[in-house]
Amino acid sequence: MNLRPQSSSPSSGSPQSSMDERRPRLALQAVLPADLAAACGIDLTDARRIVSLAHRLGELPARAPATVRRAALDAVRAVGEVRTLALVERRASAEDPFVKYAFRLEDGAMVESVRIPLERPGRYSACVSSQVGCALACAFCATGRMGLTRNLEAWEIVEQVRLIRRDLGATVGGGARVHGVLFQGMGEPLANADRVIQAIRVLSEPSAQAIDMRNITVCTAGLPSGIRRLAAEVPGVRLGLSLGSVRPGRRRQLMPIDGAHPLEEVLAAAGEHARATGHAPMWAYTLLAGQNDADEDAASLAALARGFAAQHGISPRLSLIPYNAIGTSDAPVPSPGAAEERHAAEERQAAEERHAAEERSAAADPFVRSPRLAAFRAVLTAAGVGSIVRYSGGGDVGAACGQLARSQAQVEAQRSGGRGASSRSRAAPDAAVGAPSTPPRPV
Repeated sequence: MNLRPQSSSPSSGSPQSSMDERRPRLALQAVLPADLAAACGIDLTDARRIVSLAHRLGELPARAPATVRRAALDAVRAVGEVRTLALVERRASAEDPFVKYAFRLEDGAMVESVRIPLERPGRYSACVSSQVGCALACAFCATGRMGLTRNLEAWEIVEQVRLIRRDLGATVGGGARVHGVLFQGMGEPLANADRVIQAIRVLSEPSAQAIDMRNITVCTAGLPSGIRRLAAEVPGVRLGLSLGSVRPGRRRQLMPIDGAHPLEEVLAAAGEHARATGHAPMWAYTLLAGQNDADEDAASLAALARGFAAQHGISPRLSLIPYNAIGTSDAPVPSPGAAEERHAAEERQAAEERHAAEERSAAADPFVRSPRLAAFRAVLTAAGVGSIVRYSGGGDVGAACGQLARSQAQVEAQRSGGRGASSRSRAAPDAAVGAPSTPPRPV
C-alpha cells in the first residue's frame, strides 16, 4: 500500500521539534491495521485496536485504554491523526426517510452524501462522493454541471460514512447501522480509483467500518481500466454502470465519455468483471422524455442485455430510473438559531445578491421525466428482459439520483451562516412526522 500522508502545520519550538511537526502525518481513517503496524513499528493487535478507536471515537483517546499499550498509542500519535469533515447541512426529506448531508472539506470545498433506508428496518446505505464536482459532464447529472475541482482523499471518503454512521446512532438508535455503501454521489469514482479502492479496503476492514464488500457498489459512467482494477483488487465489490442510451450517437450526446470509451469497450470490461467476480453488473438507465424512451430504445436495450448474457454467462440487472429535475439550484441553506436569525439573514442576502447574475444565467433543466416508463418496461418484458424501477427518494431536498451538486453561491452563503447552520443541522429531526419508515419497494 502507498500510504498517502497528510501535511501538518509547523509550530514554534526547537528546530528539531519544528522539523518533526512538519513531517507528513497519516490520516488514520484511511490506514489499514497492517500498514499502521508497519509504519509505526507496533504490534498488529495494537494497530487493530487503535484503528477501531479512530473509527468509533473520531479521535485518539488522551490516555491509552487498558486494551492498548501506551507506547503503541504514543507511536501512532507521533505520526498520525484523525481528521474530520464539517457537517454544515443536514436535510431530512419530508416525503421519505432519505437524509442528505453537506460536508465542508478542510480547503473550503463542499460535497454531499445521502443516507438511504433499506427495506430491512435499521439498515441503511451511505451514498458517498468521491470527487468535488465531476469532469465527465453527463447531461442528466447535476454534478456534471459543476466541472471538476479535485479528487477526494481516501480518508475524506471514509469519513462521510463514519459521520453518517454517527448520525444514525444519534437520531435513529436502536441498532441502526450503515449496511452498505454506494459510490454514486458527486464525482466519477473510477477517475479517482487509487483513493476509492483504498477507501473500500478500509470500509470493509473489520476493525474499521466492517462493511461487507458485497454490500459496496461502485457506479461508473464507463472507465474500462478502472472496472478491471475493481475486479483485480477488490473483487467482492459490485459494479454499477450508467448507460444513458445504447444508441452510440445519442449516448455520446448525453455522456461525452462515450467519445473516449465507447459503450462496446465499456461492456467488454464489465463482462470481464462479471466473469472474474461472479457478480451481475447493474445497468442504470435514466429515462428522458424524447431522448431515450422510445420503443426502439427499449428494444435495443433488451437486445444488448440478451447479448451480454449470452457472451458472458451472466445477465445484467437492469435498473430503470425516473429522471430527477436538475435545472433549479438546491434549496437555501437552513437558517441559524433565532438569536442569530437577523444577522445571518443579512449575510445570506448579501451573498445571494453577489451571485444573483450567476444563478439567473444558469441553464434551465435540459430534460423532462419520461411518461413512457410503463410502455418502455413492457417492451423489455416482451423481449424476455427483466427490470426494476429504482425508487429514488429525497427529491424534495435534492437527494435523488443525479441531483447532488453544490453551487459556489451555496458554498459562500453557507460560509456566511457557518456556525449557526452547522449546529442546527446536527440537531435536526431524523425525518418529518408521518414519513414512511421504509421506502417503497422497486416494482
